[in-house]
Amino acid sequence: MADNGMGTILKDNQPAILREWVGLQMADNSRRHILSEAEVGEQSRAFLDSLSSACQKSSGEGMAGLHWDEVRASLSDLSKNRAHAGFSPSETATFVFSLKEPLFAALRQTYASDAMRLNQETMSASAMLDKLGLVTIEAHQRGREKVIARQQQELLDLSTPVIKLWDGILVVPLIGTLDSERTQIVMENLLQAIVDEEATVAIVDITGVPTVDTLVAQHLLKTVSAARLMGAECIISGIRPQIAQTIVHLGVDLGDVATRSTVADALRIALARRGLSVHATAS
Repeated sequence: MADNGMGTILKDNQPAILREWVGLQMADNSRRHILSEAEVGEQSRAFLDSLSSACQKSSGEGMAGLHWDEVRASLSDLSKNRAHAGFSPSETATFVFSLKEPLFAALRQTYASDAMRLNQETMSASAMLDKLGLVTIEAHQRGREKVIARQQQELLDLSTPVIKLWDGILVVPLIGTLDSERTQIVMENLLQAIVDEEATVAIVDITGVPTVDTLVAQHLLKTVSAARLMGAECIISGIRPQIAQTIVHLGVDLGDVATRSTVADALRIALARRGLSVHATAS
């Protein structure tokens, strides 16, 4: 593909190629508030250096070898960073594809008197940049997947808080669907909070859980059992009429787990188990 001639052209024409390339990127850069012209220029210069070196040292091996691995690795890092910064796949790939125009101009100047060689080098350069462009897109996709996975984990953590209501009393307000993954997070957070707060009572509130089926009931019972092993009793609150009917219809046995319709009712039981009570004071 690219040979020593391509590497020499990139090296000898780097100032002109770099100037035009950065100009094209900035003209098509909707993220100027994130990347300045100086930053784009530095990234472009570093890439041209590594690309020129890889082309000169490829020795007819195509895009194989350590130097090309370094080129792909640098592109992958750039793509992942831009994915984290919110760039789209097309905006990220533009970094490579916008290099075609200035590179082709340098090739036309170098091989102005050799049409056949110009055609060969142009096709070779185009194929090379197309492959490198795909590297940026694939790396960008992996970067976005990591961002999404991290955000999903953060949302799970935020949606399963453990709140201290009173000394030794915790509440876990659940909102949304309770699946196996989320149950595991709820269980881990609750057990850790039981240890940290030396809690003896935990209220699991399912007011925000839209439906309770056999699987959800099993998840709740697992959480209750795990809490008991840590020395804490659980009370399930938020049992609405529809949920009560569903549980009975499914034949789910909650055993001796205390259930209440509201958190307030559950808190009264929790306080009683701590030997406490709430009384109205005279105004």
